[in-house]
Parts: sequence; structure tokens; C-alpha cells
Amino acid sequence: MIQNLEKIRKKIHKQISEEIKVSEQNGCVLLEGELSDWHSIVNAGTLAVDKQSLGVLNDIKLKGFFEEEKKPDVEDGLYDGLTPDVLIIGAGIVGCAIARELSKYKLDVMLADKGYDVALAASSRNDGDIHVGIDLKASQQKHYYNDRGNRLYDKLSEELDCAFHRTGHMIIFYKKWEKYVIFPLIKLKSKMLGIPGLRYLNKKNLQKTEPGAPSWAVGGVFMPTGGEISPYKFTVALAENAAANGVNVCLNTIIKGIDVENGEIKSVRTNRGMVYPKLVVNAAGVFSDRIAEMAGDRTFTIHPRKGTNLILDKKCKAYAATSMNKSPFTKFADEKQKIDDKGKHTKGGGIVHTVDNNVLVGPTAVETPFREDNSTDKQSVDFIYGKLSRVAEKMCYGDIITYFSGTRAATYEEDFVVRKGIFTRNIIEAAGIQSPGLTAAPAIAEDVAKWAAELLGNVEPNDSFNPLRKGIPHLADMNEEQRNVFIKKNPAYGEIICRCEEISRGEIIDALNSPVPVYTLDAIKRRARPGMGRCQGGFCSPLVMKILAEYKGVPIEQITKADDGSAVLFGDTKGGCNE
Repeated sequence: MIQNLEKIRKKIHKQISEEIKVSEQNGCVLLEGELSDWHSIVNAGTLAVDKQSLGVLNDIKLKGFFEEEKKPDVEDGLYDGLTPDVLIIGAGIVGCAIARELSKYKLDVMLADKGYDVALAASSRNDGDIHVGIDLKASQQKHYYNDRGNRLYDKLSEELDCAFHRTGHMIIFYKKWEKYVIFPLIKLKSKMLGIPGLRYLNKKNLQKTEPGAPSWAVGGVFMPTGGEISPYKFTVALAENAAANGVNVCLNTIIKGIDVENGEIKSVRTNRGMVYPKLVVNAAGVFSDRIAEMAGDRTFTIHPRKGTNLILDKKCKAYAATSMNKSPFTKFADEKQKIDDKGKHTKGGGIVHTVDNNVLVGPTAVETPFREDNSTDKQSVDFIYGKLSRVAEKMCYGDIITYFSGTRAATYEEDFVVRKGIFTRNIIEAAGIQSPGLTAAPAIAEDVAKWAAELLGNVEPNDSFNPLRKGIPHLADMNEEQRNVFIKKNPAYGEIICRCEEISRGEIIDALNSPVPVYTLDAIKRRARPGMGRCQGGFCSPLVMKILAEYKGVPIEQITKADDGSAVLFGDTKGGCNE
């Protein structure tokens, strides 16, 4: 019984609408009704949060709104009748980390995702920050998993041959009083959260550590445990290592329904047949509440939060050596009005030096009813530029080579939902994973794998598990002698396909020989980076398409940018082509 239910009802009726029905369902606060404003729906869900309840089930409908979920075109029986020990739903970084961790056991593991590749949603649409967690609360799952996950990345990077740079995170002060008022508070919180190494830097030492610091900086707080990865490359690396260790990676596979009897999942209906798993792991991102609902185990609601980031040319790499932003107490008189959810849930990030030597700027944080809206708009780009050009003072619009958006899977409790099933015995939830989910993923995977072994019982270690994965060599990072060694072994490494990123044919072929091969332009882009430079694929895309077509043995017009609905070539390709 939720004792505060009547108080919640009165707050929502007073502040939002008396038309909203507030009740209790399975220990959760259930909201029902219809409103014409999305922010009012989100605010109602926030008002319904209560420590006595298991969570908020916000089922208020947005009047006139409908979003058709993206679905794969394929309908076949490829996986019909499979009986995996574990079915993981969702191949983002959390799902792929769980798959790899489970491959340490003698288990039949199936990793299913509706996309044509892994890392298509939030796991490829973020700033790559490995967070220190200074903005978290000690009571949160976010803190628990962020703290553990951060410490796992050094070893994981070595095993997966995937870059991790512990560059550190910086908070820059504008006023001298911040050193005496704000820094002691940050220092105290770092001790409470167990964040090591945090220290104050005066202006001289700040400029040594961060040469790109703005001229107005009087000092700052440096947190050395922060770092950066390529989120999509790391997710691919996890998936490849999992596949090499026996995990069945099933792409273009959407969950249509889950059949539950007496609190136990019996079967899962997909577009590729009926599957009969012993255990299901829900790592479905922005759709995780819908999967939990299908499985009869929902205690949370996802309200998507959209963020936009800018990518600057590599010539701007000196703009930041760390991940830096101004103190939240620093206000400039002429700053424009916020568009990022009134500042309530603004992410960190700021100016980020990526592992690929670009500079990333952003993101915003805007509540949206759309779960799959990756569109960008001028207002968001202008907002990010206006806000963060104060920090990266040399930045100009011409430095921007591209921008992207993604949605985060926020719950109303603003925390992860990582637990065993409450109402359904054979499900584990790894849901509500927004920032710092990238940092937390390896630690979440450890717990989920341990729980899975406990629930399944009599699980033996996989003695043949190989934690090592060899990544694609990047010849542009090598000296001439090192490059020549590769070229002598394989002349394809000497043929440059992407001039901006200096990517060779050999690197692209290596990506195609992956344990998780995907034959699209964007998939190769995520693995080897052709098309990520200044020209954004304007010159190299036709060459990459030709390699893909030759490798797959199909006409070049069958090669797509992403999924089957993204043809690059059309019309009569004999006498020329439209691109």
C-alpha cells in the first residue's frame, strides 16, 4: 500500500489536471488519462515519484500523437524453435557487455536486436564520456555501477584492443570565489562518493593540464578518473568478442510478444520465429518498459530525452585535451534562454577530446515523446554553439563537420532499473540506462551474468572462453616503419580509400571479416571510420560501396547506407548514377 498516494493525487490534480486518474497497481503509482501537452505528461510522472512505491507507470496518452516503431522488413522462420538458455533483448553497449560476460559460462546465449547492426541507438549517439560520477547520489544504482564500471575500463580496453583514454574531466571556474565556496563542496562530495584524485588547479596549472581552457578561466577542478571511448567501436568490440565465444548475434529480429504463464516466460514471438528461452534479459533501451510490460514485470516508464552533439574537424583537436565545461554556477549576462529541459537534466560533456582526435561539443537535453527521433535542427545546433563557444573560444561554425542526435532511456526516478524480475521469475531487467550507462555497462554485465547463473542453476564456466579480441589496425596512427610491415603482409593496407581519415582498403576488408559482419556503409563507418572526416564520405563512399559489393558478390546498387530502406544508388546505373 502506497501511503502517500492521496498526496500524489492532490499534487497532480492541482498542478497538472484533475482529469488524470491516479491509482496503485502492483506497488506502483499508475497514471492514466489524456493530455495535449507532452511536458505536462512528463511533469505528472515526476510528481508521482515516491520512495514507497516500486516505480511510476505513466500511461497518460498524448492527444493525437502516434509514432510507428521502426521494424525490420524481414519475416522468416530463421530462429523458429530455438531454445536458448538466455535471450538478451537489445544489442546496445549494455546488451553486448552482458552477452560477452555470459559467454564466460557454458550457456547457449542469443543476443537479439531489431536493428541491422549493433550500437544503432543511444550506444552510438553519445559523447563517449567515461564518467567520474561527481553529479550522482550515493543511494543511486547509477553511482554503484558507474563507480565499478569506470574501474573496469582499463583492463577491458586491453582485452578488446579498443581505445580508452583516461584524459580526465575538468570543471572550469569563472570567479575566484568559486575556489573557496564551490570547490570545498565538490571535494566533500567526491569523498562521500569515493572518487579519487580530485584536485583544484590554479590558472597556471589549469593551462598546463588543459591548454584549450578559455581565457577567462581563473582555475578549475580536475578529476583524473574521467576518460573517453568510442562508444560504437566499444559496443562492436564487445559483440565481436561475444560472438567469437559462441554467442548467437541475431540482427533484424524484433520482439512481437512474450507469452507468460504463472509468472514465467514460456516463449517469445519474433519476426523470425518463436523462441523458447529459459531466461530473458531486458536491455531494450528506450523500449525496455514495453518489453517489461510484455513480460508482466513492468515497474517503470521510459520518457525519452533527446540530445544533440556537434563534431568538429580534427584540425580543432587542440581546443580540448580533456572533457571540460564551465562550472554550473558560471553565468554570462548575454546567455540565451535554455532549450535543454529548463536545465533540469542537462548532461555534462561540454567540450570533449575524443579518442579519434575530433572535438565533440554538446549535448542538449530535451524531453520528447518520440523514442526513435534522431533528427537534428538548427535551433539545437545554434544553442550548443552559443553556449559552449564560451568554453572553446577559438571555435567557429566552419569547424563543424557534422552533428547528430539520440534519445536516452530516462525513468521518472532518474535511475537505472537493474534487478531480477519481481513479478516474472525468469527475467532480468537492465533498463532505464541513460547517462552514465556507457560507464556502468561492464559492471551491470557482471551482476546480470551472476544473477543469470544463479537463476539457471548448475552453470559451468566456459574453459575455452577467450577474453582477447584483435581490433582493426589503424595505419594512420602508425609510423612509416610500422605501416610498411602491414603493407608487406597485405598490399591492401597500402591503398587509401578514405583520404580524410586515411583508411585503407585492408582496414575495410578487416571490418568485413568480423565475427559480426554487416554489409552497409554505416556499419563499416562505425568499425573503421571511412566517411567520418571533413567530407563526410563525399569522396570515399563510392569506393567503400564497390568494396562491399565485390566482397558480398552483389550488384553495387544493392549496397545500402544503413537498413534495407536506405538505398544509395537508384535509377539507371549503367550510364551513371544518382547519389
